Amino acid sequence: MAQAWRCAGLSWTAGGPVLIWDGGRRSALTWGKTVAFGVAGGGARTCVGARGNLCPLAVRVSARSTGPRCEECARLDRAHSVAADTLADDPRPYRVYLAWFGSGMTKVGITAERRGPARLLEQGAICFSWLGTGPLMAARRTEELLRAALRVPDRIPYAAKRAARAALPSAEEERAAEIAGLHARALALTGWPESLEPAPFRPVDHVEAFGLAEAPAPVGVVGELAAGGAVSGELVAAAGPDLHLATDRGVLVLDTRLLPGWELVPGGGRRVEVPVRALRERPTAQDGLF
Repeated sequence: MAQAWRCAGLSWTAGGPVLIWDGGRRSALTWGKTVAFGVAGGGARTCVGARGNLCPLAVRVSARSTGPRCEECARLDRAHSVAADTLADDPRPYRVYLAWFGSGMTKVGITAERRGPARLLEQGAICFSWLGTGPLMAARRTEELLRAALRVPDRIPYAAKRAARAALPSAEEERAAEIAGLHARALALTGWPESLEPAPFRPVDHVEAFGLAEAPAPVGVVGELAAGGAVSGELVAAAGPDLHLATDRGVLVLDTRLLPGWELVPGGGRRVEVPVRALRERPTAQDGLF
């Protein structure tokens, strides 16, 4: 019987996307590489636990969920996190950023300075610019200022980000236009925390890093994994947690957040034997900017 592996998720490095496995093993992903695995038969997806500890009840988790934890483990995992606002005394510097994912989709966010652009790559930001650097609470207040004064959201549904990639402007200048205007308006606001140092507008574009410029448009999305199923294809692009795979059913998007919690075994070929759904298209008209 083939050895089973458990995936801990996808990470982005300076060299590109990397799959991380329980135990610390890492698999670098490059364009043209075959990504192939089967899902062990007879099993189910189970909670991955929290903060390095196994789930004591091995609770079953929905195959369609992008969160691989049960409610209790998810609560514990978020404890003492920046996202949960429980690290107010963190002395490390943080950066405020503006990120663009497609037409009409710009968000404000914060990330630890030491992480560099990793957070933006993980979110699938097509382009971004730093807005300022300072203590955590100053960064949080700046984020709130933009939400209140300029109606800039701090979250965008991931399905909308994915759909927007199918209609990106071809020029970097066009992709940076929305955050250029917003950056200028943000710096002109009154009420900035004194301890936050503003940053000049310097857009960083990720289309090349994601491999989206030359990759064929995807035709579908893996909806869930299933025991006994298989996914195999050639990697043609990646953005955020998504891998774009050329398969026997066309280019499909595999959200790697669906992998943790399953036992995976080696696979091959270009076959896909799991549920697939059509790629959601963005509406041609919107009621508002956000």
